[in-house]
Amino acid sequence: MSKPHSGLSSEATEKARLELNENPDTLHHDIQQVRDMIVTRPDIGFLRTDDDFILRFLRARKFNQSESFRLLSQYFLFRQQHLHIFHSFKVDDPGIKRALMDGFPGVLETPDQHGRKILLLFASNWDQNRHSFMDILRAILLSLEVLIENPELQVNGFVLIIDWSNFSFKQASKLTPNVLRLAIEGLQDSFPARFGGIHFVNQPWYIQAMYTIIKPFLKDKTRKRIYLHGNNLTSLQQLIGVECLPSEFGGSLPPYDVGLWARTLLGPDYSDESEYTLTYDALHVINRYGISPWSQSVVEPGTLKSADRETSTPLLALD
Repeated sequence: MSKPHSGLSSEATEKARLELNENPDTLHHDIQQVRDMIVTRPDIGFLRTDDDFILRFLRARKFNQSESFRLLSQYFLFRQQHLHIFHSFKVDDPGIKRALMDGFPGVLETPDQHGRKILLLFASNWDQNRHSFMDILRAILLSLEVLIENPELQVNGFVLIIDWSNFSFKQASKLTPNVLRLAIEGLQDSFPARFGGIHFVNQPWYIQAMYTIIKPFLKDKTRKRIYLHGNNLTSLQQLIGVECLPSEFGGSLPPYDVGLWARTLLGPDYSDESEYTLTYDALHVINRYGISPWSQSVVEPGTLKSADRETSTPLLALD
């Protein structure tokens, strides 16, 4: 039998005990209790059910077994219902690759003071002629799949910073209710990650208006973790130490290299002109980020039932 608790430092082990109700003595029992619930959902194809995989859902829901199973079910149901997102779900897919190369997302090597991995999105880098919002969402989901393999991040979680500087009204008008609900469903309701904070920086009025519109779709816990800083970098720095932030946010780290995470996934020989066929379980990713190989959760085309796609109108309409 696998040892799902291996890989945690003593500090993370204690944090998991205090914050997540994780008990090493009952770990295998807790996992099996969730696994036993799978028979209650014959409509869902559970493509991965090993101990380590189920454990991340227990950690995401503080070892509430019924809530953990609900999240596990939603994870695979979301993939069943949105096959277009997970078709060719790998780093060398052209759309995902372009999004990664443009920094969607960025991932800092230095965690914050709580051990949480910091993800960055510079919204104005969205070139709608180069990649779609769906490609950006796919790149974010794939990046999280890579990162969540690290048991420490299952315990410590993530922080997301979105810089809206120079994000135009025209760009914002392309964010439809449909794609925003899809992103919320994929990240909030269907993925086993702990988000300690979602920080909006330099957001214009129309982004604040958009947030007001989507707020009803957010869980109360999510709403409490969204911070609208505007131009006040001091409030951001009070929540994330300056020693953990790049200079764009008034931090002591060098300016963020937008291609850093893409190069990490694509390999040491990455260049903008090259084409790659590597997948994200390459050894350089494992060595650099302490991540083990992962490929079992990828949904292959045709494995699950497809769902109809909706059309939608812009959230913010241009006159």
